[in-house]
Amino acid sequence: MEERESTEIKIARFSSCRGVAFEIDPNRSNPFAIGSPTKQEGIGTWLWLPWTRNSSFKVLPQPHNISPTRSRVSSHFCDIDIDASDVEVEFIAEVQDIEKPDKANGVKVQKLLPKTDPPRRSRLSIILLDQGFTFYKGLFLVCMALNVVALALSAAGYFPYAKTRAALFSIGNILALTLCRSEAVLRVIFWLAVKIIGRPCVSLRIKTATTSFLQSVGGIHSSCGVSSIAWLVYSLVLTLKNKDKTSPEIIGVAFIILSLILLSSLAAFPLVRHLHHNVFERIHRFSGWMALILLWLFILLSVSYEPNSHTYHLTISKVVKKQECWFTLAITVLIIIPWLSVRKVQVSVSSPSSHTSIIKFEGGVEAGLLGRISPSPLSEWHAFGIISDGKKEHMMLAGAVGDFTKSLISTPPKHLWVRSIHFAGLPYLVNLYKRVLLVATGSGICVFLSFLLQPSKANVYLIWVAKDIELNFGREIIELVNKYSKEKVIVHDTAISGRPNVAEMSVNAAIMWNVEVVIVTSNPEGSRDVLRACKRAKIPAFGPIWDS
Repeated sequence: MEERESTEIKIARFSSCRGVAFEIDPNRSNPFAIGSPTKQEGIGTWLWLPWTRNSSFKVLPQPHNISPTRSRVSSHFCDIDIDASDVEVEFIAEVQDIEKPDKANGVKVQKLLPKTDPPRRSRLSIILLDQGFTFYKGLFLVCMALNVVALALSAAGYFPYAKTRAALFSIGNILALTLCRSEAVLRVIFWLAVKIIGRPCVSLRIKTATTSFLQSVGGIHSSCGVSSIAWLVYSLVLTLKNKDKTSPEIIGVAFIILSLILLSSLAAFPLVRHLHHNVFERIHRFSGWMALILLWLFILLSVSYEPNSHTYHLTISKVVKKQECWFTLAITVLIIIPWLSVRKVQVSVSSPSSHTSIIKFEGGVEAGLLGRISPSPLSEWHAFGIISDGKKEHMMLAGAVGDFTKSLISTPPKHLWVRSIHFAGLPYLVNLYKRVLLVATGSGICVFLSFLLQPSKANVYLIWVAKDIELNFGREIIELVNKYSKEKVIVHDTAISGRPNVAEMSVNAAIMWNVEVVIVTSNPEGSRDVLRACKRAKIPAFGPIWDS
């Protein structure tokens, strides 16, 4: 009888909640390594659209060689990478040849030995630690430095105006942070930037610097919040040194305002905001409103107080002469403006899958804008990218990843609260450039689709990576993508073609299409990898900065 070689192999199968299942290849030293294809001139990889096998997009060569397998549907459409909390099997296996005599024939036995997987980085650590020194942090430090210098000069007696108007400097910082978060003001600024700096004669360096600044104004917002606390503390210290010139009521109101601003700032700390977003949103909103009401009371008490008689005497002439009054009036107007645009509108909600909902509204919307919707306007608001051809209607694509988005599928509403003033974000700045590569994973496609449906100043190219596209996103989204030139689109379905190296794919596509800039919308780790790869290739790139 012919002697036959037997091999004992133990295969581990993995599946993440991202929905990509794969098996370990025991023929590689690293079971998760993606092998490079044989180098052949002029040969590329063909990525097939998942909804048809009759047409394809030709793609640049990609260094992945993965056998596609299907698993359960993912509900995290923007995430194609595995997070530590999502891994169902918390080990990886390493192939080792072990000399083990087999009783039957004495041949070598190959086994897969378990190996501890290094701990995965959390999303929060990626957001806080992996971005390095950003433009956002630079603005934060510059704004903070200016305030610290002014405060130090005032305390040393070299800036007497600030010493006598410390409360005004605190209110001035609050006005600045409100301006940096006013969606109406930013909409105008973004529009002006596109009109003026988006001209062909303006250099790419100026355009990218403008994009970095507008994307990072949150750094000014955060810095002014901290600075306003510092100035208010300084004002209170000076007031307590001269208690005979003020009243206990004024001091008490000032302490309450300080407490509310401090509470609002603590709630905005990344750890709290990331883990308890609804708590942050409500504290930020209601403590801010209460502080504003008390600020008006503080100003009226301060203006009307007579130190000599210890009485209050309020006149209009006294109020209008106070700078604090005009600053506070501006803050009040800026806070009221978005609430004047709140409307309850009729909506149509459909669910192409149990993990996605499409919300439709009346009226066309300009490409690049985002919108906010809410089931209860005083408690929570949710921002989504807007998909529109600019004509009769627009819609939002929502992945079921939270209580609200899940409720859109389980109990579709007939009406929702909206803010009719849509706000501009990073996608709007696509209009600054001539040639732009847009990279999206999962439901991140929603912020870019309008550029495929409407005429744009920029020549737009798209990479979209997602799982089970037709199953999760439905025919309607597919048909919208199909309307665009197939020469400018790469669609990669991970359920069919496996998990790609999105960073490398983005760099190669940017070079192939000769784009000026890359804009990515993905999860924190995915966005970070694309931005780093583009930076190494010296290609300007922008993505979510996950700021405050």
